[in-house]
Amino acid sequence: MKKLILDVAKLEYAAGKLRAIAHPMRIAIIDMLQDKSLSVTEIYNNLNIEQASASHHLNILKNKGLLNSKREGKKIYYSLATKALSELIDCINRCH
Repeated sequence: MKKLILDVAKLEYAAGKLRAIAHPMRIAIIDMLQDKSLSVTEIYNNLNIEQASASHHLNILKNKGLLNSKREGKKIYYSLATKALSELIDCINRCH
């Protein structure tokens, strides 16, 4: 039997991303951004939360490399960094 070799750094990296996702509001943001980019204003209005709260959650996701951002004038638009996030959320939504 072959011994399993764990890459602790890789596991910590993955766990950090999962911790960033593991919040209902951040899951909702990822779900909203499937196949489109939205401004901070559109995100907080759709979620019916304060702008500061939306920015907080967006920064966590962006800092973990899960979101891309693009500035257009005074607005910042966010999009998913990878299609895999959409697939992960779809998988979670199928679980009961």
